[in-house]
Amino acid sequence: MSDAASNTPHVLITGAAGALGRAVAQHFLDQGARLALVDHHAGRLAEVFPGLDNSQHLLLAGDVTSATEMAALAGQVLKSFGRIDTLVHIAGGFEMGEATHALTRASWDRMMNLNAWSFVAVTQAVLPSMTERRSGSIVAVTAKVAARGVPAMAAYIASKSALQRLVEAMAAEAAPHGVNINSVAPSVLDTPANRQAMPDANPAEWVSTSVAAQTIGFLASPAAAALHGQHLTLDT
Repeated sequence: MSDAASNTPHVLITGAAGALGRAVAQHFLDQGARLALVDHHAGRLAEVFPGLDNSQHLLLAGDVTSATEMAALAGQVLKSFGRIDTLVHIAGGFEMGEATHALTRASWDRMMNLNAWSFVAVTQAVLPSMTERRSGSIVAVTAKVAARGVPAMAAYIASKSALQRLVEAMAAEAAPHGVNINSVAPSVLDTPANRQAMPDANPAEWVSTSVAAQTIGFLASPAAAALHGQHLTLDT
């Protein structure tokens, strides 16, 4: 591996075709990183990143809730890149739901699979290579509301709270092996989907995806090497 290649950050981003994923990808591209971008549909990635040099970067389709698919995908990235320096796990889901006493098992399973289990499925494919090298960082996207229940969001909040506990536990396990694991916990991100869903809200009170991407970049940087199992709340 050349000196230039050895100094180039190698970053794997899940949920890369979404609004935050795009901002995070652009942040790391601006840093000269080599990216492996993952979304449920590769066609979406091609549409969102039409000018990306496929000789340097990877556009990959994968189901983040499938440990089998994630193992194969991580193997492909490691074969191409040689290593993964940073994993940014953005993929997940949100939905308003029933009152807590009326929750359906389908709603519960959907949120837990997308927001909590996906973190396990993705990290179990990536973390071993980091601990072997004794170097790496993992950043998850949790949520400010994970700290407290609110009406009609029980399954979502429970799943994001579970994700925070997973981040904390994994961080304690990985820290002795040179890997730091943390999360960003946004309030409401200023995305087209959120503007459409909440037309009467004031987007000026929300968190820009650019700012969120910069915070994620900080957690992936050497400056955050002493942070383990932290959730940086993003709010205005």
